[in-house]
Amino acid sequence: MNMFERTDFVGVPEQPETSTNETIKEFGTTSLSYGEDKIFCLPVIGQIEGHIVLPSQNKTTKYEHVMPQLVAIEEDPNMSGLLILLNTVGGDVEAGLAIAELIKSMSKPTVSLVLGGGHSIGVPVAVAAKYSFITESATMTIHPIRLAGTVLGVPQTYEYLEKMQDRVIKFVVNNSRIPEEIFRELMFRTGELTRDIGTVLVGSEAVTIGLINEVGGLQRAVEKLKEMTKMANTRLQSTQTASYVQPEPPLMPEVNQPVNGSGQVLPEPK
Repeated sequence: MNMFERTDFVGVPEQPETSTNETIKEFGTTSLSYGEDKIFCLPVIGQIEGHIVLPSQNKTTKYEHVMPQLVAIEEDPNMSGLLILLNTVGGDVEAGLAIAELIKSMSKPTVSLVLGGGHSIGVPVAVAAKYSFITESATMTIHPIRLAGTVLGVPQTYEYLEKMQDRVIKFVVNNSRIPEEIFRELMFRTGELTRDIGTVLVGSEAVTIGLINEVGGLQRAVEKLKEMTKMANTRLQSTQTASYVQPEPPLMPEVNQPVNGSGQVLPEPK
């Protein structure tokens, strides 16, 4: 290190701007400009990685990358909306719910598009957006939560598993149009999957039961996001206009009426 280089700075030093190709290579993300607005494209691919690092041959979505990006999108005035592209097999339950909760709580327009597959914990991420799409050939697998690693055969383990499962069910039901009874029935259905319990929904089936809003591809998803962006900008402008009130002009004193140095009318002497 250079002996004259400063080391007493506070915060993170400025980093050189990276090109779009480098951003896609490192994080798989990019922003798309149209006019003065920008749409941020966030892919959720492979396996959603939790607190344990997966092997290097696995394609993963790391929550420590996604969560700061969502915060940056929310705070960036130049970002008008978020497009989430899903092709995931699922992954860590708490990491997936954390990403879904952040997407749900964003004030900016959000649209999700399920491509290929949006399985397991990818279902809450898909429905967390304000509007969701699925392609005709895409699938979504709904199945019970599973535990990996050492499991204690005690009642508390199953109670914890049931509580975690209820968290996922409530999130999906509260952020979609599917009734809880139907979602539970799909989750615990037997005879459809050869090595598991659950259901596979293909394309329009996810829309019919109320899990996804619409069948569509990239063009329809981008169009919908632009429509939502225009509506949000219109509401913001109308709110700003309504909150501005023209101040009333000061009252002019009558002729020969005494005033003080600041222009206020003095009471008449009795």
